[in-house]
Amino acid sequence: MRIGRIGYINCAPVYGAIDRGVVSLPPGGKLVTGTPAELNDLLVAGELDVSVISAIEYARHARDLVLLPDLAISCDGPVRSVALFSRRTVGQLDGRTVLLSASSRTSVALLELLCRDVWKIKPKFAEARAEATDLEALSALPHEAVLVIGDAALQLAAAETYPHRYDLGDEWKKWTGKPFVFAVWAATRVVSPAAVQRGHKALLESRSWGLAHLDELAREASETTTLPVATCREYLSGLDYAFTERHRAALSDFLRRAGAPQYIQVA
Repeated sequence: MRIGRIGYINCAPVYGAIDRGVVSLPPGGKLVTGTPAELNDLLVAGELDVSVISAIEYARHARDLVLLPDLAISCDGPVRSVALFSRRTVGQLDGRTVLLSASSRTSVALLELLCRDVWKIKPKFAEARAEATDLEALSALPHEAVLVIGDAALQLAAAETYPHRYDLGDEWKKWTGKPFVFAVWAATRVVSPAAVQRGHKALLESRSWGLAHLDELAREASETTTLPVATCREYLSGLDYAFTERHRAALSDFLRRAGAPQYIQVA
């Protein structure tokens, strides 16, 4: 079984126990690491059996995928790792260039929604060819603001390079009062239900271990990102890895607002 994981520290609570051998994958199971966009494409193409997938990409391909219950990456307020960094206030970005990372399609859809319905602006969106993790390359591109996700967003916030920073999870919470689901876990429908259940069970067991060992994971994340341990601990503890009815309702609301398919069927 090929199981996809994002190579950012936000997945550490779900995969940390598997990495340490505390929890075993099903026989023959292996982890495949990539950016959110890479994993989206691999799962949809059938080159992964189970994977974390951007919420909006799951919705777009829900007829071909099985949504795994009780597991997601969400926030109920600030997410910290998905932010618009700007040289101007958002009100001054109308008609100005905003760089979009190709790494996270849900984050891009959320930003476009906030610009349209909350900030009432029409920036000139441009896809950044540089990787979202290459902050030096991104800074060299002409822009007034840039959407950055993952570990790079945490590092850019710490560097205080931009005078304005808009946390997209926080902006959504202020707008709707709801949590925001950035990613879910899903399986291709060609995989046997029994195999999916075994993979899902391993992920849930690993998550339970991870949430009980956030201090250890934060220390490891600090070494990976060079951010202070306290920053990593605050970040990981601020994320929610459950997928309850409340999360499902919030996801449906986002998909409705974004004009995306709302077919959400949990295995």
